[in-house]
Amino acid sequence: MERLQKVLARAGIASRRKAEELILAGRVEVDGEVITTLGFVVKKGAVVKFDGKKVEGENKVYYLLHKPKKVICSLNDEHDRQTVVSLLNVSERIFPVGRLDYDTSGVLFLTNDGEFANEMTHPRFHLSKLYEVSIDGVLTTAQIKLLEKGIKLDDGTVTLPSKVYVTKKNIAKRTSEMELTIQEGKNRQIKRMMEALGYNVTRLHRSKLAFVNCKDLRPGEYRRLKPFEVKQLRELANNGVLK
Repeated sequence: MERLQKVLARAGIASRRKAEELILAGRVEVDGEVITTLGFVVKKGAVVKFDGKKVEGENKVYYLLHKPKKVICSLNDEHDRQTVVSLLNVSERIFPVGRLDYDTSGVLFLTNDGEFANEMTHPRFHLSKLYEVSIDGVLTTAQIKLLEKGIKLDDGTVTLPSKVYVTKKNIAKRTSEMELTIQEGKNRQIKRMMEALGYNVTRLHRSKLAFVNCKDLRPGEYRRLKPFEVKQLRELANNGVLK
């Protein structure tokens, strides 16, 4: 027996957190009964349906995409913008793991494994994310130290410590570029961190997630993650170290 949201995640319907939203929306039924209670335990042999269709297990797949700018991290879009899923020619029903903003490029995972997605994105897991950032200003030494210590965002939360390495700065034009490593994945986190210091982000590219990079892929290209990569990503997420 296991919880309903875990059954949906394991079947590749959605991540566990998204599966909870689907349950609350009344889109899931077990043995003919619509379930809207989180934590519902599914008995062995029970028939689970999502939007009227029986939930079946499927082979788990894991992809790395070099997300281009001007592509949305969603399964569909009401404004008819191109989605990341449309870039992959695969037979499985996949979804993006986490998200990158519409104008942000770089490393993005897609999968049909809800458990993997949960491990990559849940707040209790802290996989490092390296970003290449350009801003309309030049960081002071004090501001760099503030970022390295943890900075308060617009909602009052304080980020975990970051690593900052300034790669280029132009005092005359008041612009600079840096490599910024964070451990979290808050909504628009990098942009909000810079806004807290009075700057705007003019370019944002996620060059690495944990040890995985997309430098060998052109924007829009993708590849399958290797089994050892999936295994090591899970080890890092759950244990913080590679075995």
